[in-house]
This record gives sequence, C-alpha cells and structure tokens, in this order.
Amino acid sequence: MDLSALLASAQDAAGQGLLWSVMAIGLYISFKILDYADMTVDGSFALGGCVSAWAIAYQGLNPFFALFIAFFAGCVAGAVTGLLHTLLKIPPILAGILTMLALYSINQRILGQPNLSMSNEVTVFNAIGDKFNLSRMQQNMVIGVIAAAISIALLYWFFGTKLGTAIRATGNNENMVRAMGINTDVIKIIGLLLANGFVALSGSLVAQSQSYGDINSGVGAIVIGLASVIIGEVFFGKDKSFAVKLISVVVGSIVYRIIVAVVLQLGLQTNDLKLLTASLVALALGMQRVVKYLTDKKVSQKIGEEGEQNA
Repeated sequence: MDLSALLASAQDAAGQGLLWSVMAIGLYISFKILDYADMTVDGSFALGGCVSAWAIAYQGLNPFFALFIAFFAGCVAGAVTGLLHTLLKIPPILAGILTMLALYSINQRILGQPNLSMSNEVTVFNAIGDKFNLSRMQQNMVIGVIAAAISIALLYWFFGTKLGTAIRATGNNENMVRAMGINTDVIKIIGLLLANGFVALSGSLVAQSQSYGDINSGVGAIVIGLASVIIGEVFFGKDKSFAVKLISVVVGSIVYRIIVAVVLQLGLQTNDLKLLTASLVALALGMQRVVKYLTDKKVSQKIGEEGEQNA
C-alpha cells in the first residue's frame, strides 16, 4: 500500500467532506432540530447542482450568484414538502418522497439532459483557484471551510432568534408550542425550507467542484448525511452546546469521507459504497447504544456507591 497515495486521498476526501457537510447541516436541521423525517434531501441536493449548472452553463451567470439561486431553489423544494404535509396532511416521510420523486423530473427539465458539463465555464472553485494559485484539493479545502463556517455562524445566530427558538421548541414538544398560540404548521414549513436550502447549497458546491451537474447526484445523499450526523455524535456526544453540535456534523462528514477514501484505497469496489455507508451508519448507531449503556451503568454504580456510603 502506497502511504503517500493514501495520505493524498485522505486530504482530498477531507475537502469533499467539508463541501458535503453543508448538506449534513441541512439534514441536521430537519431530522434533529425539527424532528421531521424529511426524504426530500436526495432530490434537493441534485436540484442544487442542476440549478447551478443551468445558471452557469446556459445563462452565463456569476458562479457565486448561482449558489444563491440554488439555495433559493432548495428552499422552494422544502416549502413544497412542508405544504404537502401541513395542508394535505400527508405523512412526513411520504410527503418528502413525493417531492423527491417530482424533483427527478424537474431536474431533468432544468438540464434538458441527464448531466451538464461546466468544464469550460468559470466556477467558484476555478475562479478562486486561479486568483490564489490553488490546486483542486486546496480549492475544496478553502471553499469548504468558508462554506461550513458561514453556515454554522448563520445558523447559530438564527436559532438564537425567536423564530429559531420556535423551530427548536416545535421539534422538542409540538403540542406545547401549539398551546402557546404558535402556528406549528408555519414553523414546520420554515424549518423544512431552511434545511433544504442548505442541502441544495451543498449540491451546488459539489457540482461546481466536480464541474458538472447530474440529475442522479443526490442518490443516497440522505444516508450520507445521516452517517455524518451520527458519526459526529459518536465523537462529540449529544449533550453539547448548539454550536458544538453543528461543528460535530462537519467533523462527522469529514471523517465519513476519509473512511470511504481509505477503504477504497485498500481495494473496496466503488459498487460497494452503498453497502459501506449502510454499515457505517449501523456501526455508529451501535456505538451510540454501547456508549449510552456504559454511561448509564457507570452512573448507576456511582449512585449505588454513594447510597452505601450514606447508609
């Protein structure tokens, strides 16, 4: 095994992990904060990439502006899922699946073909890379760090506002929030809108990094995002501040990508990546259970010892 090749692969994977971490942060908002099993993610991630490719390759728009358009498109997708659930009373998982399914056709319409190259166009990555003479790996690292840091800072501020607090409260106890006279349906729509906006933003970043948009780029994104969230919780634990929780998602995304890169270097076939991802999620969930069991056991022993001493 070539150690230098393994190290280079891990560094490249870390850059990719930073770009994908924005998607994992979006997933964290819906699954963890809002407590909503949103299946829109696969579709909204691809939507971000397709909209970005359309804006740059077909419309000749500024690549930075394309990121905002992709974010807005993701917000619309999240709002549709929210409306299907709140207005038509469709169960959360089914509402997300319906939107995800519709987005496949919409993404095809946007591109007019299964994929669209941006190799001859100016993207955020080659624009910054040419200006500062950065390699592709360095471009991913720099832009990934900036994107993740801005996302964490904005969300940390937003969830400290009244509206952000209402979203967090709705995820914790919807009935209590409703009893306080707050319209939880609106809160859910806003939460899903925001979550899918960040997912689409990540899709746009990844598409510009790879220099093409693809209607299938979001397949399995939801599992990758969950793996990132769960791995982050294994490393940092659950009972941490909100800022640390967001950082843990980014770290989890990086660790996931590095694990995948190392395993591929060791000889795993790319066709087995879905199996690897499922195994990592199952392993991380299992580790959470083990850690919780050991922690509870330790606490019980401590209480027992204190009881004996008091007796």
